[in-house]
Amino acid sequence: MHRKARRLFQNLRGRPIFTSQNPASLMDQSERYCFNPVLKWNPQVEEYFIKAYGAEHFARISTALTRPSCYSCIRVNTLKSTSDAVIEKLHAIAEEAGLGESTGDMSLPGTHTVVDSDKPPQHNGALTNANGDKCPEGQCEKVLGSFHGDTVDPKRECSSSSLISKSNIPGLDYVVFIRGSGPHDIDYGYAFNKSPKEVIVSRKCAEAVLRGAQVYVPGAMACSAHVEKGDVVAVSVAVEQPSPDGAWNVNMTRGTVLQGIQIDPLYNERNGMYIGQGIAMMSRAGIFRASEGVAVHMKNRVFRLPSFNDVLQGEIFLQNLPSVITAHALDPQKGERILDMCAAPGGKTTAIAILMKDEGEIVAADRSHNKVLDIQKLAAELGLNCIATYRLDALKSVCKSHELSAAITSNTGDSFKSDATKQNSSTVESEIEKVQADDIAGLSMRDVCNVNVRNEKSRENTYASRAEVRKSMRRMKNGPGRNQCKGTRVENSKGFLPHSFDRVLLDAPCSALGLRPRLFSGQETIESLRNHAKYQRRMFDQAVQLVRPGGVIVYSTCTINPGENEALVRYALDTYKFLSLVPQHPRVGGPGLVGSFESDGYIEEWLKPGEEELVQRFDPSAPLDTIGFFIAKFIVNKEI
Repeated sequence: MHRKARRLFQNLRGRPIFTSQNPASLMDQSERYCFNPVLKWNPQVEEYFIKAYGAEHFARISTALTRPSCYSCIRVNTLKSTSDAVIEKLHAIAEEAGLGESTGDMSLPGTHTVVDSDKPPQHNGALTNANGDKCPEGQCEKVLGSFHGDTVDPKRECSSSSLISKSNIPGLDYVVFIRGSGPHDIDYGYAFNKSPKEVIVSRKCAEAVLRGAQVYVPGAMACSAHVEKGDVVAVSVAVEQPSPDGAWNVNMTRGTVLQGIQIDPLYNERNGMYIGQGIAMMSRAGIFRASEGVAVHMKNRVFRLPSFNDVLQGEIFLQNLPSVITAHALDPQKGERILDMCAAPGGKTTAIAILMKDEGEIVAADRSHNKVLDIQKLAAELGLNCIATYRLDALKSVCKSHELSAAITSNTGDSFKSDATKQNSSTVESEIEKVQADDIAGLSMRDVCNVNVRNEKSRENTYASRAEVRKSMRRMKNGPGRNQCKGTRVENSKGFLPHSFDRVLLDAPCSALGLRPRLFSGQETIESLRNHAKYQRRMFDQAVQLVRPGGVIVYSTCTINPGENEALVRYALDTYKFLSLVPQHPRVGGPGLVGSFESDGYIEEWLKPGEEELVQRFDPSAPLDTIGFFIAKFIVNKEI
């Protein structure tokens, strides 16, 4: 088995480095050396969410957001493999990593464990959510599987602590769950008046580490003095703090030396912000001189989740459960033409393509050149051919009439030549009107609807400038750039014809306040949340114009903000009377929010009674333990 694959489950083993200290030391550890973050919000935003959810419920949501889900969800590429085959391969990887048929040396989710080198972590066998609450019996098993009776090998079916399970959701048997564990209490080796050596990492780095990543050089912010390669270090987090001017800043510069004593101005900021323990892969000097590489190899984590880097490439894709359900809610059919308006990084796009058995056409658009390249790369990795990618701002998705005319002129050859000496403008206009009247007869739908802006040269240059010669020499020396490589060109688009798609997915850019783990949320203000909502409405206005009568629009976000979720649904239904909410299958999430919000003359309308069961809201504090997410499905009842 490949060496990288063998590391899949190493994060779960959590072999201890230090043994337990005396009771006084453990008391100090419990007060300081633990993971107990408190999510900080803008006061007005916090007040808004409390009114939406209630104080107790919002407190649970805030706690859940600071922790990763207790399991990883992977989507099997059914065009290349099956869930049973993938489960067998993952079991083989687990065995080669030393976990064997059962995971008795691994703590189950949500149980606190004091790590001691002389004995394995203990657990109570209960599946818990991010708040540490035990899931109601049968509720999680209905979705996630029982973790012991779903795999193909009968030898493992009797193992109550099996690591891998197949989804029990109807229609999602190609989804596999891999259980993690945590939170764990870690002994950082604190002794009286002697703090452990320590590395502080950035917040974004810490959030990645909590999901199973290592500490890479760019993420290291500060380090204790005299740290050498091979030293055991505690890893803590630098989270933004409020400043006198009202902004949020990290109170340190990269390369700061940690004193490890209470007079250190950064000492109290790290209380309850320790995410694990690892081995320094570089000296202190090396960490802040190098530009890349692993700074700390994590050996003992607060949350132990498997890493899927380079594991079963092309056969599996790591994806949050609500995102998988979003593709199913769209209900794509073979041969249809589907638009993913904000497609990057391509997870939902490829999920739709696989549901269509790679038959039909999926147009994947994104405004970022590099993100479009990411979609192309993922589609190629999964072996999908029905995805056409374009660089396009979602706010300009509908092709304007004058741009359509220009596109027809440039794409239809001699009959539509724009050269005034060969054909006058009135002739061109009459031909364009004729083509439009005949539903663009004689042109491929792709040529007209995509209205691609191509970079083809109108003529070949007969003279090569010195700049071109130097450019050619660099290319010969360094190889072609990614834009010159075959299959990695990004085509621009000026939009698509109205009513030219059977289904449209608008997975809108949002405040992302449902993503987890999240250690800071103070950057969002009431004004910024409302601006997100305005932006999403403009994108939805474009989506409505692109769907044919009888077609489907699915709208989704990864935020807990009702202003970007239920308020968008209210806007859509009130503005476009021909739209209707329709049930979604499968239905796994909870109901939406009914009512409204009023403050200082601002009114935000949400769902009306009876509509809440037609949307899916995924609550991060619920027993299902997912990210915060929202899905709404609309059908176009008549012509626009």
